[in-house]
Amino acid sequence: MEQKKLAIIATKGSLDWGYPPFILGSTAAALGYDVEIFFTFYGLQLLKKDLDHLRVTPLGNPGMPMPGGMEKWMPVLVTALPGMESMMTSMMKKQMKAKGVASLEELRELSQEAEVRFIACNMTVELFDMQPSDFIDGIELAGAARFFEFAGDADICMYM
Repeated sequence: MEQKKLAIIATKGSLDWGYPPFILGSTAAALGYDVEIFFTFYGLQLLKKDLDHLRVTPLGNPGMPMPGGMEKWMPVLVTALPGMESMMTSMMKKQMKAKGVASLEELRELSQEAEVRFIACNMTVELFDMQPSDFIDGIELAGAARFFEFAGDADICMYM
């Protein structure tokens, strides 16, 4: 039987959007899938050596639950106020720690240990004037055509 394949495109570079590609990728690899994640545009932030800069933004995220049911009465405009992004990021990190959720760094490392391949979009790296030295070890710089070689035969393709 041929090994199943999972192809993921990661386009978001925020703390909350960083979890899905690593959780799904590492889980699929543990289940025996061959997995590649193609990081493009803001998703490249997830490959940087230091992830402390990642934030959660409540603005434009109407499904984000807030403590005490604040989402039911807090106007969307309030989420745009200075300091709200930092406050929400702090609250999310505190909640994750309290619930024993692994950090993004841990999930990323777990994914690499499970042999999930990380492909950084070369065009986007150049567009944003990034350097390969900005990223963790073990990634491949390549274009979309390289990713499609894998994704074209994938059993599952996900866009995040």
